[in-house]
Amino acid sequence: MQLYDTARREVVPFAPGPVVRLYTCGITPYDSAHLGHAATYLAYDVLQRRLRDLGHETRCVRNVTDVDDDILRKARELGVHYLDLAAAEVARFGEQMSALGLLPAYSEPRATSAIPDILGFVAMVLDAGNAYQSAGAVYFDVSSFERFGQVSHLDRAEMLELARERGGNPDDPAKRDPLDFVLWQPSLADEPAWESLWGPGRPGWHIECSALAMRELGHPIDLHGGGSDLVFPHHECETAQSEAATGDRFVRHWMHVGMVCLDGEKMSKSLGNLVFVGELLREHEPAAVRLALLSQHYRTSWEWTGGLLDAAEARLELWRSAGQGEAALDAVRERLDDDLDAPGALLAIDDAAGGGRGVSRAAALLGVEL
Repeated sequence: MQLYDTARREVVPFAPGPVVRLYTCGITPYDSAHLGHAATYLAYDVLQRRLRDLGHETRCVRNVTDVDDDILRKARELGVHYLDLAAAEVARFGEQMSALGLLPAYSEPRATSAIPDILGFVAMVLDAGNAYQSAGAVYFDVSSFERFGQVSHLDRAEMLELARERGGNPDDPAKRDPLDFVLWQPSLADEPAWESLWGPGRPGWHIECSALAMRELGHPIDLHGGGSDLVFPHHECETAQSEAATGDRFVRHWMHVGMVCLDGEKMSKSLGNLVFVGELLREHEPAAVRLALLSQHYRTSWEWTGGLLDAAEARLELWRSAGQGEAALDAVRERLDDDLDAPGALLAIDDAAGGGRGVSRAAALLGVEL
């Protein structure tokens, strides 16, 4: 199998051992899942299906960020407890991903379940000399970690721009360097707080994933990823603090999924240009929604249009008309081994089904039951 590695910036062999340990950044459960979420988790689902087809056991951990700035802000707006908001959205998300045919996660740990792990992790980074205390918070010192930038390969100006866009708060006066990032922070009066050696507070965003990933999977992790918008700052910072704490490599292979766009802009909650998974599932067969997403290569960003669903429904009808059989199975395996070329796999199945050959086994490898 060949997969693109974000950190190495090229397609490279992916040859893990019998048990493949995967970690993908999960949702912050403060609103409904949209197509960007579905496309990301579907890519990891197809990867797991091919790895299992090859004989591997896969252990895919998908975390739940149930305490951070976004969920606390939304809970404040709604006047509800942040954990009640999280529980409702996690349940809805689980139902929708199950409807789309996603394999169950090996584990779905919540950030709030890892506070003792996070506290120990912060202490390790401080003891290693890679962090400092300031204004009641603990910050990672990026100048102390010479490999900062190894995942994203961005220059300083690009990092500062993205940090400002994505919650990195480079203008925080308590920082020594605008790119330094929070490991532990004081809580506001109406926010949850836990006792620590550095005062009551709550964890920073990045350290939650480091603690959960290593608690659930150890290190190094075979493959880690999420949406491409997480490359910086989230995954860059996650890597730096993890390797600073342990002195070891954190991740062997980085896999990121492109953005889904609507009207020329990346789908995002901040812009409000969202197509919600739940709405599509109320109006269309889940297999058709899945096929519409699989028609785009995982690594590219692409534009959502209703025409993709029309094409997916026609494709599903064609495949079903061909009946049961193993036609195109080897071709689908070959395409998936070439950087998860799902669009190419779909075309191979189309060709077989158009010739009247049964394609049920090939479709099943893509998670589509005919």
